[in-house]
Amino acid sequence: MNDLPRHYFRVRENGAAVFRLDTENRQRRIEMEQIAVINTNRGDYKAQSGYTLLDDDIAAIEEWLAERATLNAQRNIDDIHRAIDQMNITTHWVQSKATDEQLEEITDRFLLAMHDLRSVLVRKKADRMNKPADD
Repeated sequence: MNDLPRHYFRVRENGAAVFRLDTENRQRRIEMEQIAVINTNRGDYKAQSGYTLLDDDIAAIEEWLAERATLNAQRNIDDIHRAIDQMNITTHWVQSKATDEQLEEITDRFLLAMHDLRSVLVRKKADRMNKPADD
């Protein structure tokens, strides 16, 4: 079991609980001691229950935070691509399968959401176009 990492990160909403793994005991069992809590929204962490974080703990936590930020950014853009696909699927459904009752139920909400999105996209695009070019 020596190929196990020294730390385990139990992902939870907005962060993770950090455990130090120990297999060097008489029973050769995996023991997990919670040593810290991470908040990914703030990008910070704090030691748990009076535990003093060691240099390797801090390095592992900071590496996990950086990797998690990258993963979350990838997931966010993937969600947007899926939303675009879902809008296309919805367009096809509206055009070919939706009943009048179904359209009555969703049309106003959908039009408002699309108007809101379009307004934000147009404003953001204008902001990008008006930025001075970096030379």
